[in-house]
Amino acid sequence: NRPLCVMGHGFLVVRSTNMDRRHFLSRVGHAAAASGVTLTAGSTNAREETPLGAAPLPHISLGPHQISRLVVGSNPLLGYSYLGPHTDRHMKEYFTIARTVDFLLTCERAGINTLQFSYTSKNNFGSIVRKVRERGSKMNFYCLARNPEEIRAAKAETNPFAVVHHGGVTDQRFAKGESSKVHDFVKAAHDEGLVAGVSAHNPDCIRRIADAGWEVDFFMTCFYFLTRKAFAESNQGSVEPETLYLTYPFYKSDPQEMTKVIREVDQPCLAFKILAAGRKCKDQTVVEDAFKFAFQNIKPTDGVIVGMYPRFFDEIGANAQLTRKYGGGRA
Repeated sequence: NRPLCVMGHGFLVVRSTNMDRRHFLSRVGHAAAASGVTLTAGSTNAREETPLGAAPLPHISLGPHQISRLVVGSNPLLGYSYLGPHTDRHMKEYFTIARTVDFLLTCERAGINTLQFSYTSKNNFGSIVRKVRERGSKMNFYCLARNPEEIRAAKAETNPFAVVHHGGVTDQRFAKGESSKVHDFVKAAHDEGLVAGVSAHNPDCIRRIADAGWEVDFFMTCFYFLTRKAFAESNQGSVEPETLYLTYPFYKSDPQEMTKVIREVDQPCLAFKILAAGRKCKDQTVVEDAFKFAFQNIKPTDGVIVGMYPRFFDEIGANAQLTRKYGGGRA
């Protein structure tokens, strides 16, 4: 088990043993050593433990850009655990600006060359991106935004290579019959000279955009239709039976539905929440199976986005190694 750590935008395990850690290291230790990644227990400064020269990750193309098939997600960096306020606070307190900069440099050394973040004028990503670049990083950055005004602000502050229409907002606008606003966002991104993407939790939104032939360069595709309740309220005027799920509903069959759409569309897709915000992290076998399922059910031109919380465990090195194992060669 991974003690108190996050993968796939949220994961909390409250007890672990040395035997669990040794079991995991026995499975991936040799491969990690060959890649230049050191897996060390109990680390709070993984940057010093991950040497330069890690074996490169498989890459895909987004427009003219080559990005690693594993992209690091920003939800843990922003304190979004999908596990409630206590875990949110735990991550926010850990990911200071300095730790976040070190974290991203460690990701780059492990072969992960791209960060997806959410841009708002209230978070610290402008400062973080600037500090990472000042340290000599060549990492690629792209962000989620909601409106054309945010595209211009994000470009001025962080100089991303791409912007993506925020997934929850995509779902809401399609449900309200306002899909033209999403299309206008894509056009505005291209007007700014940026690669343009659309994110969604509802697979039907992706299908409708592709069928309409929008000039979208890539999609971000959530493995779980987290906004289905709001979508049902907007579209059918009915509400699903109430359940005591934590923060959002995760339906087991959802990944099959989204990966079917991913394989149907021509554009590259970046799949996220492949670990169900930590709900597929019971043990390392479950984690590995989730990576294997993701890469076997998306196109060779697609990638995955995974959030990481390496406070007590080298999730960076472990995720990179699983991507090397199941992500194949360059697309």
